[in-house]
Amino acid sequence: MKPLAVTAFTTTTAVGQGNAALIGALMAERSGLRPNDFTQHPLETFIGRVANVEAVRLPSHLAPWDCRNNRLALLGLESDGFIAAVEAARHRYGADRIALVIGTSTSSIGATEEAYARLTPEGHFPDDLCRPEVHTPHSLGVFLSRALDLRGPCVTVSTACSSSAKVFAQAERLLRLGIADAAIVGGVDTLCGSVLFGFNSLELVSKEPCRPFDPTRNGISLGEAAGFALLEREGAADSDAWLIGHGESSDAHHMSSPHPEGLGAELALRDALARAQRAPEAVDYINLHGTGSQKNDEVEGALIARVFPVSPATSATTHAAPALAAPALAASSTKGFTGHTLGAAGIVEAVICLLAMKHGFRPGTLNARSIDPDCGPHVRLHGEHAPVRVAVNESFGFGGNNCVLVFADRAAP
Repeated sequence: MKPLAVTAFTTTTAVGQGNAALIGALMAERSGLRPNDFTQHPLETFIGRVANVEAVRLPSHLAPWDCRNNRLALLGLESDGFIAAVEAARHRYGADRIALVIGTSTSSIGATEEAYARLTPEGHFPDDLCRPEVHTPHSLGVFLSRALDLRGPCVTVSTACSSSAKVFAQAERLLRLGIADAAIVGGVDTLCGSVLFGFNSLELVSKEPCRPFDPTRNGISLGEAAGFALLEREGAADSDAWLIGHGESSDAHHMSSPHPEGLGAELALRDALARAQRAPEAVDYINLHGTGSQKNDEVEGALIARVFPVSPATSATTHAAPALAAPALAASSTKGFTGHTLGAAGIVEAVICLLAMKHGFRPGTLNARSIDPDCGPHVRLHGEHAPVRVAVNESFGFGGNNCVLVFADRAAP
């Protein structure tokens, strides 16, 4: 594929608003996870809750879309000069030539939950929640198109945890086919009762902060986030970050468990590297899906070890059995910082890859005390300052929805 310039990006998570808060937390190994204070009914777990969402007030022309998810979306837009970058792109291309491709797994379902909890004696929604604009999976996309004054293609991608990674692939196709000249991609998901108690019913929620790839890992920590990126055609802007490859697959093995051999995930990974025209040896950093659940981490770790093998270190002076050389590639899960942000996980972790390239920093795997030997030699406990020229982001969702993205800096061959 022809590379696409990433000319602006931002993210807001439990560690704070904007990119500076995120890279600061990654470097300081500071988590945004806190004991659950979101649900009225007791649920012993840790969550990645974004501060100040409730204080956001929407402008009057956006009031029909008022809900917690869209408030977080607006909060997320107001960082890192992202709105100004969109305005400049709108001036260059026109409002009808910028696509909006947004991922979410729950959209504004939290408002719908509240409406059902407050039904009138006649069984109707209360007056303040009788707003059809909110009770739809496409609420987020329409809200953002109004907020950003865009009239181009507007697409909602909802494929569980791979949603806001797949938006990059969707946008690349729209630009390649000439349907748009630029694209805003991203994702927003907020905490809600159906998600927290739903994952808990699957026995996937940890009572402690999640510890991906640790031998004693016992489940996930849920979070919420908003993130966005602006993609433009090659040569459209002087950018230090490029989307150079993507791969998608659907292994359809099970509704909530990964394929035991990671076949669909491997197909997506190899397709992304092929589209990027990069060998595995060219990759410096991988942001793993790494949820902290037993099977996900085991399968993903084995996949990385299989695709990115470590060569034996042979000795010319001894006849000892060869040891494995320390791999140059670093891989980690960053969900111990933010929690698993579901439909927003792809964009959050894509931004982490972009920040890794910008700052020359490879994040570690927070909360893990050691790395499970079955998860391969590439997973790192602690962050390190080292150049990142090519970075890979993996997002694997329920039902076998897999997406892998490859990013490169402008100097990468």
